[in-house]
Amino acid sequence: MRMGLLALAGAAALAGCDSGDVPSPAERQQSEAAPAPVAANAVELRSDGLSAGAESFYFAAGRAEVEAALTKALGAKLRSGENPECGAGPITFTDFAGGLTAHFQEDRLVGWNWHLPQDGDAKAGGTVSLPGKVQVGTARAVLEAAPGFAPIQGSTLGEEFALGQKIGGFIAGDKVEMLYAGTQCFFR
Repeated sequence: MRMGLLALAGAAALAGCDSGDVPSPAERQQSEAAPAPVAANAVELRSDGLSAGAESFYFAAGRAEVEAALTKALGAKLRSGENPECGAGPITFTDFAGGLTAHFQEDRLVGWNWHLPQDGDAKAGGTVSLPGKVQVGTARAVLEAAPGFAPIQGSTLGEEFALGQKIGGFIAGDKVEMLYAGTQCFFR
């Protein structure tokens, strides 16, 4: 009995101690896992989909939802089209300001590519980016030093590279010209 009272008194004494400034392990884990706030007009491209504002979409997300979020972040879509002769099957695409093209099959997001804006494109109302240092327009030296960089030998499309297992791109001159992930309609 005496041992139980000592243990209870020790636990009560410890419970009464509070450093005030040091978070508990559970609080630290929660704050480390909490994502940073995302700007409403920011699009972040990922190997498995994209985020637009606070919304995230994996490949296979619905077209209407993805286009609505991208419109909110970047402004009205610039154009849409379809390529029924794509080797991967018919693809519908939607272009947005900032050089972003979203690819859809059967009204599901299947890929994206990010390229330099085309002549006459409206300015983006937001920003498009890829996590890390490699972006459209990044210098060759920065690209070649990036983790996962590997040139694709023998590409018939130009100077092509892989950035890890699921992101690819093209270099023109000494800069990244395009980045892509998911289903593309490149004729090789």
